[in-house]
Amino acid sequence: MSFRTRLTTFFVVIVIVPMLAFGFLVFRLISQSQQGKADARANGLATAAGSIYTRSSAAARADAKTIAQAIGSVSVGTLRARVSQLAAASGVTRVTVDRGGQRLASVGDRAAIAPGVAKATLPGGSGSLVVTVSELSADDYVHDLLANGVGVVVRQGRRTLGSAPAVPASVPLPVRGTVDIRGSKYRSVTQLFKGFGRVPVAVTVLSGLSATASSVSTSRVVAAAFIAAFLLLAFSFSVLASKALQGQLSRFLQAARRLATGDFSSPVPIEGHDEFAALGEEFNQMSSQLAHRIDELAQERARLRESIRRIGQTFAANLDRPTLLDLALKTAVDAVHAEFGRLTARVQADEPLREAVRLGSFADADEAVIEAERSALGSGDLGEHSTGERAIASVALGQFEDRNRTHGLITVGRSGSPFNDDERDLLRSLASQAVLALENVELHFQVQRQAVTDELTGLTNHGRFQELLTLEVEQVRRYHHQIGLIMLDIDDFKSINDTYGHQQGDIVLKQVARVLRETSREVDVPARYGGEEMALILPHTDLEGAFSIAERVRTEVAALRISRLDGQGQLRVGVSVGVAASADGDKDALIAEADAALYTAKRTGKNRTVRAQPQTANVVGPE
Repeated sequence: MSFRTRLTTFFVVIVIVPMLAFGFLVFRLISQSQQGKADARANGLATAAGSIYTRSSAAARADAKTIAQAIGSVSVGTLRARVSQLAAASGVTRVTVDRGGQRLASVGDRAAIAPGVAKATLPGGSGSLVVTVSELSADDYVHDLLANGVGVVVRQGRRTLGSAPAVPASVPLPVRGTVDIRGSKYRSVTQLFKGFGRVPVAVTVLSGLSATASSVSTSRVVAAAFIAAFLLLAFSFSVLASKALQGQLSRFLQAARRLATGDFSSPVPIEGHDEFAALGEEFNQMSSQLAHRIDELAQERARLRESIRRIGQTFAANLDRPTLLDLALKTAVDAVHAEFGRLTARVQADEPLREAVRLGSFADADEAVIEAERSALGSGDLGEHSTGERAIASVALGQFEDRNRTHGLITVGRSGSPFNDDERDLLRSLASQAVLALENVELHFQVQRQAVTDELTGLTNHGRFQELLTLEVEQVRRYHHQIGLIMLDIDDFKSINDTYGHQQGDIVLKQVARVLRETSREVDVPARYGGEEMALILPHTDLEGAFSIAERVRTEVAALRISRLDGQGQLRVGVSVGVAASADGDKDALIAEADAALYTAKRTGKNRTVRAQPQTANVVGPE
């Protein structure tokens, strides 16, 4: 039999069997108490019914005395009227007046109960009157006693004065017992009280067995929940104890297997001072002899994992220049076990070197760092300098293709031993890889710029112009501000190409593009629309503002003096300009209006600026 099977058997014998027997006994006791609860509830209801009836009868007796005094001197002829008046004034339910067994007056509800009696002496010694008064009707009495699972039936002889639930007169109601009323079972208690006339009033209270059954059911649910909770708790503790014992044994078994395979990295946890603890100490003493070497191997593995992670980050972020520089320096510092380092770089060949990343503290080593970097710049390779116990090494990051200037420097330093040949070669390898990554970044950005830039003029190309104008027009639709557009065309450009050659024409295009770029604002977008035609997008600019900028561009172009390639003087050029503005967000209409204004300028003499018509350009003029 296994250890787990023994624990399970122990749990069943010690816990499960006694709790099942206890549950059986509890359910038997709950079932036997159902009848007792129903009887107790019925007796309580009967006591409450008698108390209400008695209090109401006593109050009615006081009212009867008052009415008897009021009618003592009233003649028989006016008696009924006087009784009615007194009953209404005192708010009683019913009043009867009798003399010698003869009913002289009866006022009120005939279903009244709990009467009180008083006598009145007639004047002249002619006899006495019996006054009977009730303050309570059978329906009010039933209503006062009603509750959930409770019924009340008030009968006088064969007549039912009040009932809830409705009980047919043919259904007998026992003094004490169980009665079935329309499929529902009740425990009944019947009491007799004095009523109007000689027939007593029978008050039967009904206690529904369903209410008691509900209480019993609730008790059973509570008992079942308690037993289940106890079993669950006992089972949980048993499982925890079993797992604890099995875990302890499993740890020793695993430790023995690790020792058998030569793995001494994990000591066995020791708890208490028993035999398990002594066995654990023996295991730990054997493994501690190799702990130092294992720690060194773990550090080397960590360095390897970190290097692999950084290489992966480099591939993932190979288009992020700051990230590449940071990773290059961290890798160099870790590769040669340096304590500090920095990386200086320049973006363009004509820029000075600037520190991009720094790691660790350079305390008292600034001069040595500068000397090592100066040596690396002079040789274009690797430079070193030592001061005291510190060794500094700096390696150049290659050179720009068209300039004899390095991309930057990686400089590292440490205390203790100088750098050996393997570490120098490793720094050179890291530097060459960093240069290759930086060149890839620059190539990527060049391709991006070329995709949206006209190669000859440096302006935004036609495709990018259309995209940016679409975005600006969307803003116009949303916020209803104005946008201006300038279209310009170099006058007689074909003649320049035919007369002086296409190279001369390219110079003219570049110079006009330069003027367009320099005379526009930062928010404006100058673009080459096609051929010798250029455009300028003017956000948040109305027609008159666009016209002012266009005139400035035209004037600056007219002032150009462009040297001829053949050295035979200078060229002067002019531009025709069309200006339009829009506030309705119709891009095609805006371009068409500006283009129409441009050709109007061409037809009317060239070298001039023409506004688009406000009514066609949908322009709101300046206020």
